[in-house]
Amino acid sequence: MMQTDVKPKTLTSSGAVFEGRARVKGMIVTPTGSAGSVTIADGSTSVFTVYTIASGETFNVLIPGEGVLCSSNVYATLSNANCTVFYG
Repeated sequence: MMQTDVKPKTLTSSGAVFEGRARVKGMIVTPTGSAGSVTIADGSTSVFTVYTIASGETFNVLIPGEGVLCSSNVYATLSNANCTVFYG
């Protein structure tokens, strides 16, 4: 069964994307003037990190299948980047 209730959350600093069980479906990442990263965590456990280059262009992060499951909550740590996380 395909999930259709996907929601976006835009972050300009580190913070909670969603408080509760959810799957990360994709991201749009906008780098700033310095190299950086976006790390997605399930509670306090890092799940994956996407790295950016300095003054890079906005890019999409495609996550295959049904996405990455975060059982407790979805938290994004931003370093020299902004992002929109799609979850459901």
